[in-house]
Amino acid sequence: MLLTFIHLFPSPSKFKTLFSAPLQRQQSRRSNRTTSLPLFLCQILRNLSTDKTAGPPPPTASAEPSVSVDKFFSIPPSSPMAPVDPHSFTDSTHPLTTHISLSLYFDFPSSTILASTLISLPTTHSGPFTLDTRSLSITSVLDPTTLTPLPFTLTPPIPHPVFGQSLIITLSNHSQVIIISKTSASSSALQWLSPPQTFNKAFPFVYTQCQSIHARSIFPCQDTPAARIRYDAKLNIPRQLFAVMSARHVDRRAPVVGSGEARGACDDSLWCGDDRVVDDFLMEQPIPPYLFAFAVGELGFRDVGPRSRVYSEAAPAVLDAAAREFAGTEDMIRVGEKLFGPYDWERFDLLVLPPSFPYGGMENPRMVFLTPTVIKGDATGAQVVAHELAHSWTGNLITNKTNEHFWLNEGFTTYAERRIVEAVQGEDRAALNIGIGWKGLVDAVERFKDNMEFTKLKTNQEGVDPDEIYSEIPYEKGFQFLWRIERQIGRPAFDEFIKKYIATFKFQSIDTDTFLNFLKANVPGIENQIDLKLWTEGIGIPPDAMEPVSSIYTKIVSLANEFKLGRMPREDEVADWHGQEWELYLENLPKYVEASQALALDARYRLSESKDYEVKVAFLQLAIASKCRDYFGEVEKTLKEVGRMKYLRPLYTALVQGAGKDEEKIFAKRVFSEARDCYHPIAQGVVETILGKYV
Repeated sequence: MLLTFIHLFPSPSKFKTLFSAPLQRQQSRRSNRTTSLPLFLCQILRNLSTDKTAGPPPPTASAEPSVSVDKFFSIPPSSPMAPVDPHSFTDSTHPLTTHISLSLYFDFPSSTILASTLISLPTTHSGPFTLDTRSLSITSVLDPTTLTPLPFTLTPPIPHPVFGQSLIITLSNHSQVIIISKTSASSSALQWLSPPQTFNKAFPFVYTQCQSIHARSIFPCQDTPAARIRYDAKLNIPRQLFAVMSARHVDRRAPVVGSGEARGACDDSLWCGDDRVVDDFLMEQPIPPYLFAFAVGELGFRDVGPRSRVYSEAAPAVLDAAAREFAGTEDMIRVGEKLFGPYDWERFDLLVLPPSFPYGGMENPRMVFLTPTVIKGDATGAQVVAHELAHSWTGNLITNKTNEHFWLNEGFTTYAERRIVEAVQGEDRAALNIGIGWKGLVDAVERFKDNMEFTKLKTNQEGVDPDEIYSEIPYEKGFQFLWRIERQIGRPAFDEFIKKYIATFKFQSIDTDTFLNFLKANVPGIENQIDLKLWTEGIGIPPDAMEPVSSIYTKIVSLANEFKLGRMPREDEVADWHGQEWELYLENLPKYVEASQALALDARYRLSESKDYEVKVAFLQLAIASKCRDYFGEVEKTLKEVGRMKYLRPLYTALVQGAGKDEEKIFAKRVFSEARDCYHPIAQGVVETILGKYV
């Protein structure tokens, strides 16, 4: 059953000065802007609900209730529709958004954003128009020309725990629509940090993580990578703070009184408060919604190249360490351009986020987000930067049409990353990278042994939460597929193929079949030399996949095998090892060793104290599996000081998976209860799923 809300709005004449001139100017330029939900507008709407002529009080879409969710879901049918994406309510018979204009008012005390979203379509449309929402309160939907309310429905009445609700707006020859909304404090895309949770402990901080389907929890949108949008945004924030976005920074200025720039988000007394400032941004290239990103806080920066800065919280120690780690960024950009063509995004800036950031990096165009755990002191953390840089061509320029084809983003990018690393840091370093990835692929296939569908490259994700099945498969199996093609046709020919592929499909979203058809058209007979269907639709690891071949890789794996016979590597054998060498060694040790062996290894090499989290977490997994409780204190410390899911997932899983883990399960539940609020909402959900499955 659909709930239909026809929201009433005060007479348009009352807001002509706020709306009409700006909107008329923008319509003449065919651009769009949006604003945040005003506090005064909320009050007006509440007042209207008591007016006998105003009709019933306007309901709002509220944040989802706390629901225990199984691993698999189904999108509840809202109306007869032709979906373009199993993770979106977007209807393929509706036009796709071309531009979004946002005005966002950041209310840190309530951890919410008041938003006005102006959506533009390529043509006029009549009839239903569907958007994705999650944890949003929708106050009203307006015709931007007349400011009259438009009818809309929110369905299902109880929001789906993963996909949220569809917002279905009834349009009548419209090409634009304004939506007034408010985020929830529990928005899955946002993490709000209080001052004590920041480095300097003086000001609050907020940042986004929209991949895979979390942009809908900030503003209503067609939250599918099939819909590529341009956008502009006005961020109204406290004067002491600074904002960055995945967009070009246009201006930082005081709010302009009487200009109407808030466009109904709030009245001038709120928007133009003495303690407020507006940062203007513009994204002129079409990007998928999951690449929408911002961060607001006490930020500083260091220049690390002619088109790159590294930002972080304004702490000199963090900024200086990041600048040293990423000093080679420009060299990597130049290598990328040589391999893959021009860099089309103008700037490549980096933001080192607080430790709660749930990923290693996020490839937001113009402003890559990074975890501080990649700052290792030996420049090897720059490999994560190489991966995010590679996304500038594969993932951002060419995007998977849906998450079912995620390998087109990550497999290509992993291949491109390793080509950049090889050129900048040498073949041995690239081989180590491939070796670590190979072990990750083997482990990921083992993880999905009960549901091998998710070991395919081209997957069926109908009714599946993409965060739940996130793994190394699309990265490493995708890399192996492309590496197999390179070996078959030779590197020079493959390099030319990739350049042509990028030039052909840039700023498009495609699927696996599109890639395969392009491959067969440009490499005649390749389907007779490589089993393309086995690689893309087959389960597990194909027989023609390959481990790397290099002397250093072979030596490390050999030493790991000798550990099984009781021999620990000598100090002279590991004297020149860095984090990656130790990571590869630890990953290739037996899953279970005697507690005495783990203690002896750590006594000699202090792996539990490593500043490289890849090394530390790999060792702690070994210690947990060996029931070496001496390290539970270090496990607890690690789980409380970082929120990167690459570390949380294996540590919590090691603690609770398997029989005879009663003490470990109690320990894991306690640690999570104490650390939960410091994790990003995406990471919270992943850990809750692990504990729900095994505890």
